[in-house]
Amino acid sequence: MAGNDWINSYLEAILDVGPGLVDDAKSSLLLRERGRFSPTRYFVEEVITGFDETDLHRSWVRAQATRSPQERNTRLENMCWRIWNLARQKKQLEIESAQRIAKRRFERERGRREATADMSEDLSEGEKGDLVSDLSAHGDSTKARLPRINSVDAMETWINQQKGKKLLHGLIRGENMELGRDSDTGGQVKYVVELARALGSMPGVYRVDLLTRQVSSPEVDWSYGEPTEMLTLRSSEDFLSEMGESSGAYIVRIPFGPKDKYVAKELLWPHIPEFVDGAISHIIQMSKVLGEQIGGGEPVWPVAIHGHYADAGDSAALLSGALNVPMLFTGHSLGRDKLEQLLKQGRQSRDEINTTYKIMRRIEAEELCVDASEIIITSTGQEIEEQWRMYDGFDPKLERKLRARIKRNVTCHGRFMPRMLIIPPGMEFHHIVPHDGDIDGETEGNEDHPPSPDPPIWSEVMRFFSNPRKPMILALARPDPKKNMTMLVKAFGECRPLRELANLTLIMGNRDNIDEMSATNSSVLLSILKLIDKYDLYGQVAYPKHHRQSDVPDIYRLAAKTKVLDNGLLIDPHDQQSIAGALLKLVADKQLWAKCRQNGLKNIHLFSWPEHCKTYLSRIASCRQRHPQWQQDDDETEKAESPGDSLRDIQDISLNLKFSMDGEKTEGSGNLDESLESEDNVKSKLEKAVLRWSKGIMKDAKRAGSSDKTDHNPNSNKFPALRRRSHIYVIAVDCDTDADILETISKIFEAVGKERTEGSIGFVLSTSLNISEAQSLLVKGGLSLTDFDAFVCNSGSDLYYPSLNSEDNPSGPPFVVDTDYHSHIEYRWGGEGLRKTFVRWAASLTVKEGEKKEKVFTEDEENSTDFCYTLKALVPAMVPPVRDLRKEMRNQALRCHVIYTKGGARLNVIPVLASRAQSLRYLFVRWNVDLSKMVVFVGECGDSDYEGLLGGQHKTVILKGVSTSASKFLHSNRNYPLSDVVPFESPNIVQTSEGCSTAEIRASLEKLGFLKS
Repeated sequence: MAGNDWINSYLEAILDVGPGLVDDAKSSLLLRERGRFSPTRYFVEEVITGFDETDLHRSWVRAQATRSPQERNTRLENMCWRIWNLARQKKQLEIESAQRIAKRRFERERGRREATADMSEDLSEGEKGDLVSDLSAHGDSTKARLPRINSVDAMETWINQQKGKKLLHGLIRGENMELGRDSDTGGQVKYVVELARALGSMPGVYRVDLLTRQVSSPEVDWSYGEPTEMLTLRSSEDFLSEMGESSGAYIVRIPFGPKDKYVAKELLWPHIPEFVDGAISHIIQMSKVLGEQIGGGEPVWPVAIHGHYADAGDSAALLSGALNVPMLFTGHSLGRDKLEQLLKQGRQSRDEINTTYKIMRRIEAEELCVDASEIIITSTGQEIEEQWRMYDGFDPKLERKLRARIKRNVTCHGRFMPRMLIIPPGMEFHHIVPHDGDIDGETEGNEDHPPSPDPPIWSEVMRFFSNPRKPMILALARPDPKKNMTMLVKAFGECRPLRELANLTLIMGNRDNIDEMSATNSSVLLSILKLIDKYDLYGQVAYPKHHRQSDVPDIYRLAAKTKVLDNGLLIDPHDQQSIAGALLKLVADKQLWAKCRQNGLKNIHLFSWPEHCKTYLSRIASCRQRHPQWQQDDDETEKAESPGDSLRDIQDISLNLKFSMDGEKTEGSGNLDESLESEDNVKSKLEKAVLRWSKGIMKDAKRAGSSDKTDHNPNSNKFPALRRRSHIYVIAVDCDTDADILETISKIFEAVGKERTEGSIGFVLSTSLNISEAQSLLVKGGLSLTDFDAFVCNSGSDLYYPSLNSEDNPSGPPFVVDTDYHSHIEYRWGGEGLRKTFVRWAASLTVKEGEKKEKVFTEDEENSTDFCYTLKALVPAMVPPVRDLRKEMRNQALRCHVIYTKGGARLNVIPVLASRAQSLRYLFVRWNVDLSKMVVFVGECGDSDYEGLLGGQHKTVILKGVSTSASKFLHSNRNYPLSDVVPFESPNIVQTSEGCSTAEIRASLEKLGFLKS
């Protein structure tokens, strides 16, 4: 509570009333019902141990100030009721917490059993037994709770002449960091900056980029608006002289979110896609620059993308999918753990917590990080065993089983689990100066070498102490509840021997006025000040108002001069007696102190940044390297300057777009001409080929050489037309009927009729339909296949381009499939193992109709492809929400993206990093299609992947009145509101009025600057 000194007066006031309250007609009903009610015992046991209600303190202050005895008694009676109600809430929270834990344990055990059952078919009995005893690198022991490092955001590294990147929010700069300014600019900023600098100094690492948000606001310093800042490396001059033109470590600031405004990280969630698009643009540009410098003309792509904290992890996952680059993640502070702690406090309901912290959006981002990461880096084993195991996507026991199968080269049936690694954070030692003189003595000097003057921060700290020569207990953290500073002060204040032997120094950020601090920080600071007053710690506790980043080493030096410890004892940070006992033991026992200090000096090198980076880079090297791969000429990456540039033959630029006309899956690499037996059967083969393409039957096309065919018909395929367009319009509306979709397409075509005729605009159809259904839709509407430059089908799992000879040569193939896109999205695709699990799950889901049980889903083999498994909903009203499907798959270590389409009548299961939104980023990476010159047309609502199409650098036109009938049903069960992921206030999003006429569509495009009035 906000100072417990009022409790005694409160209890005394109740006790002073005595038995008279029982006889009074207006006495408290609570006291009457409880009979032998003991206010002291009840208050202490039921309230103090479970709640921290500062408003109770304010109520008592008002009651104490009341002169009228009757009114005072009434206020005290009300307080008793409030206390009783708090106790009930506490018990209810305990019950709900136990229920959540039991439910989570049941779901996890069920998922593990099902996954183990699938995997046990091909293991011998000996191997099954070995699985139980096989332990991963982090072990299976339960360790004591350790404090966590709280850092923020993300990064990439590139080794062996490949560059590196990072991403993050907050106020980031290389020097004079404003640590403690707010919750986004704490020790995590120092962590990522020092890590980037250290990686940039490592041999074999050419470049490291730390990506953050560009903030050009009068609220903050101008330096945060600089696009690029080079970090000074702590390396030898010989090493620096060998570095290249663009090598080293850099802070790169990407503009996204509200302009000219610095906002908290909780408000940046809707703008993450815009940041991702800006980061992709920077990476592509740098890959070309580095390719010219060190890559022999070939683009140099990142070796890894590393996300720090949830929002940057979400960004890193999208970047990893768009660039096909391995991802790493460091969570630092995890959302599920924070949610549990806040619920236990009982101050806020789950909805209130989510409104304040956007906690459910954060948790979903962390779950996606588990899905997409190759490696997750932690600081302690406790993070793995107690925090990460709370997530649906990670189970330590299942992870060990999968690891054992991988070691034995046994299939995991499409299941994947990230590798959890413990790598302690590092520390920079360049600023550490050995203290002059011994620990207990004064600084010595002579005429030749006079003693150096004391740093100013020393006098700022020492002025608080009545006996500055006593050993110092140092705590350096923001005044945040999770830092547990109040517990330390309580432990110090209640242990008289400790107070007599040591002083306490609290470095709690920077402040000018407590009233100007955030509510949370000011509350913690006021609590500490009241505790200092309660225990009369004046002259024993220092709490300076200001310090600079450069003062931190001097503060540590000051602690070292008094008797600092370099190593210590492990304690429970939530146990006040444990804290006090350990501190007293270390201060009082000189031999133990000397032993701990010696151990610290012996092992300190393990916590240096070079040591951290060595382990870090060795782990990255063990990842399977992935990056954008396709065959291309040097001039292909350059933007076409005229329509003629797009007419170069597909063979000349070695475009990896292949098709198959035969229906057999051959193991060899046969010639495509062998499948064309005669002109008479071409038509029938073509009809079957379209459906086979929609099923992803491209395996033999990857093996079969199609060059002979293109030799015979050099005009069979042309360079994708979308490269020469000034603007790209993506039609991604989701409707109940084909007629509604065709009507919308017709309105858009009519709105831009002039520009469409000139050829400056290209169109992409983005849909949940397969390619065969899309072709039938266009034919039904009287549209030509070449009206579109590309087709994103099956909710983003397949990408096709129209064959430009389909009208002149009907016997030719109508589409070509981009197999490079398949190689781009196949990461962690479960394949047949995933399909079997989904089919089994669908069979187990039934609904009771009278005396019969009917299935909710059935497998739709006809519309399924190699990268999209489709289930047909037999009872659409009873389908489970997407969040439950994600949890079901994650519990079994299956990584996929589940999407309801056609108003909930169909369920598409595609690769985890595939989506309609990600396919647009692929067009950017593959064909250099500028996202800022792209317009996406969507309805008011749509499939369950609808939200992903709204954010980013592209422009969005929302067509009012266009949606599916089941849109509310599909989106009502999300974990978080749509406003947490969609930036509706963004200037990139416009809406038409109801009915969305042709004129309104054109007016919307004019408003976005895509058409002239």
